[in-house]
Parts: sequence; structure tokens; C-alpha cells
Amino acid sequence: MSDFVYLASQSPRRRQLLEQIGVRYELLLPRPDEDAEALEAERAGELPADYVRRVTLAKLRAARARLAASGLPAAPILCADTTVALGRRILGKPRDAHDAAATLAALSGRTHRVISAVAVAAGKRTRVAVNTSRVTFAAMPQEAIAAYVASGEPFGKAGAYAIQSGIAAWVERIEGSYSGIMGLPLHETAQLLKRLGLRF
Repeated sequence: MSDFVYLASQSPRRRQLLEQIGVRYELLLPRPDEDAEALEAERAGELPADYVRRVTLAKLRAARARLAASGLPAAPILCADTTVALGRRILGKPRDAHDAAATLAALSGRTHRVISAVAVAAGKRTRVAVNTSRVTFAAMPQEAIAAYVASGEPFGKAGAYAIQSGIAAWVERIEGSYSGIMGLPLHETAQLLKRLGLRF
């Protein structure tokens, strides 16, 4: 069995989290001709947990095709996706500064869910796990939101924030998986990899 995985993710946080538990990885990133963002398009009426699972499996299918076309040696492929949900509403990556500020204002003083899915493929086998955590923000004044948006931190992140950034000063409570909120639930990831026989 392989002693490394292909990580099909552009997220530096996911790399850091795999390193934290001693998993060796090689990057298997989308080619320039792939529209990776299109895989994250929402469907009308889709629930957040269904959305994040579907997107993760779509990323995994794309990564499998990429590996098959690459001539690289076989090894398990790991994909993940994270979304932020306020009720049934999916709060994806902000389009611009106005959208980021509106998203953070919606989260201010409320509890929301962070749903992370992780999927691993090895040969014909695919395993997927979904982790849901809850995050409660204190009420954030407008100037704090504006300063956070100006820092550039919200961009490229579901829910317009990163838990390990300066926004942590406004996090009152977390229930669940800190690594899941960062983008890769490590307990579930480790269990999936162990089941597939990966040594780490």
C-alpha cells in the first residue's frame, strides 16, 4: 500500500493539517484547462450538507481523471470541501469586499454551522465523511468587519473568514472540530486513511 496520498486541493491550510498528523502528500492540482471553480456552483434548493458532499465527490472524480491522464504512480487521492451555513443558506466564498462585509454582518452575534466533507479514493474504493461544527460569533461592530475585510483575509474562504486569523477575537464558542472549521476534519481524515491501509 502507498505511504503517501495525492492531495487535490489548492488550500495551504489543508497541506498544513495533513503535515500536522504526519501524512505525506503530493499535490494533484487542477490543470489550467480545468474549471475547478465550476464544481462549486450551488444548485437551487440544495441543503448545505448535501452541497458540500456533492462538491467533494465532484472534485474527487475530476482528480481521478487527472491522475489517470498524468502517468503518475497510483496512490490514494484525497479531496475536501468546506462550506458555512446559516440555517439552509450556504455562505460561499465572497465575490467582493461588499459581499464579504455582508456575509460577516449576517454571522455577527449568531451561531452558524461549518460543514466539511473529506473523500478518499483508492483504486475502485471511495470513502467519504462529513463533519459539522458550530461557531458562535460575538456581535461585531461595523468598523471591526470593515478592518477584517480590508485585511484581505475573507477572500477565497467560505463564510468570508478563516478561524485561525484575527477573526478569532470575535469567536465566542466552538462546538466540534477545529481542524474541520479550518477545512479538513483530521479525526475523520485519519480514520478514512487508516481504513484504506495508508501508513502515517
